[in-house]
Amino acid sequence: MRSRFEPDRQLTARMVVTMFLLGLVYVAFIAALIVLLKSVVLVVVIAAGLLAAQYWYSDRIALYAMHGRLVTPEEQPLLHGVIDRLCATADMPKPQVAVSDMDLPNAFATGRNAENAVVCVTTGLLRRLETEELEGVLAHELSHVAHRDVAVITIASFLGVIAGLVVRFAFYSQLFGGRDQRDQNTAVVFVSVMAVSALVYAVSYLLIRALSRYRELAADRAAAMLTGKPSALASALTKVSGDIARIPTRDLRTAQAFNAFFFTPALGPGTAVANLFSTHPSLERRLAALEEIAAELSGPGEQTP
Repeated sequence: MRSRFEPDRQLTARMVVTMFLLGLVYVAFIAALIVLLKSVVLVVVIAAGLLAAQYWYSDRIALYAMHGRLVTPEEQPLLHGVIDRLCATADMPKPQVAVSDMDLPNAFATGRNAENAVVCVTTGLLRRLETEELEGVLAHELSHVAHRDVAVITIASFLGVIAGLVVRFAFYSQLFGGRDQRDQNTAVVFVSVMAVSALVYAVSYLLIRALSRYRELAADRAAAMLTGKPSALASALTKVSGDIARIPTRDLRTAQAFNAFFFTPALGPGTAVANLFSTHPSLERRLAALEEIAAELSGPGEQTP
């Protein structure tokens, strides 16, 4: 089913290119591991198992990690009401709705497709935003589902995950020979696997972040066009970003693994270098884009932020 969210050909093209490049890196990674570890079955089974788990259970993994739970319309009538209206406007299936009992003001969408998606918001976000601001944030998250970039980011992040797991597994396993084979060859294989894994992680890290920054701008635009209220989304962005900067660092660190999925990253003020490798465009960039959209719409009652 095609939703009424404004399609974004540039986003689609970027997703295709990212998946193609990551696919090439993934094939090279698996081939290198097979050569180094000399066990086709072991490598293929582990890789396939982890990919399947990442694809089929990403929503459950994300909810568990963020302490989220599914909620009914009786438990959260306002939240369900906003999502019901947005889904009806966008002509798309309603995702499952979840709430995370965290003071960190944020939201994220996850799931392999529109029929199996979950939109989760934190109690910190619900407490801070007005209804129109909440509507803008939820439209942003629903656009990720409609554009299918949630599934792409989930699959794309798998390569970095498996590369990191290989490094950890290498330290605690006997993959590199028995007790009587701890020689220079073992050390060479160990270092080679570590180097390949580090390279794969670096490449996937850069590709995912480049895609993630664009998809956030695309979601902002789609949400603003659907609701017709870019200023409400801009207000939510400003409010959430400002409040996140005041969240204790230790609490931010627990959520940073999911930055690529969040409405806005769980980071305090950073350096220019840190922003360069961020999963999201800068707040200033997003607000400027929303101001341009407001000028495009120039609807009655809509003012630039």
